[in-house]
Amino acid sequence: MYKKIIVPIEIGALDRGEKAFRKASTLLDTGGEIILLNVVEDVPTYVAIDLPAELIQNAIDDAQERLGMLIRTSGIPAMIEIGHGRPAHSILAAAEAHGADLIVIASHTPDFSNYFIGATADRVVRHAKCSVLVDRQR
Repeated sequence: MYKKIIVPIEIGALDRGEKAFRKASTLLDTGGEIILLNVVEDVPTYVAIDLPAELIQNAIDDAQERLGMLIRTSGIPAMIEIGHGRPAHSILAAAEAHGADLIVIASHTPDFSNYFIGATADRVVRHAKCSVLVDRQR
């Protein structure tokens, strides 16, 4: 099984993230650790001018609160980490920084632009230095 698992969770798709989180818990070694990761994307400067200054901090606070609630309701212990920037890059960086041996990532139903798996999941699968489990959801 696995000692350190990264589970990226998109707050807008918390139900898919919860399923991936529960799956990760079944793959965890005794004494292992799950890290729930949410990535807050950077807002381009030309867009940020028209947005409230506290938008990014509000997104961080909301992610912390929702992931904390997920941990409490599931009863599965986990750490919470909030990343910044492009999702795939942040997921890969977190896995590297934590020495993760597995990433469990949810994938949505694809469209023509990302037919096989989601664009973020695809990038993670192609570039991860550890195993990646793509939790295919319908």
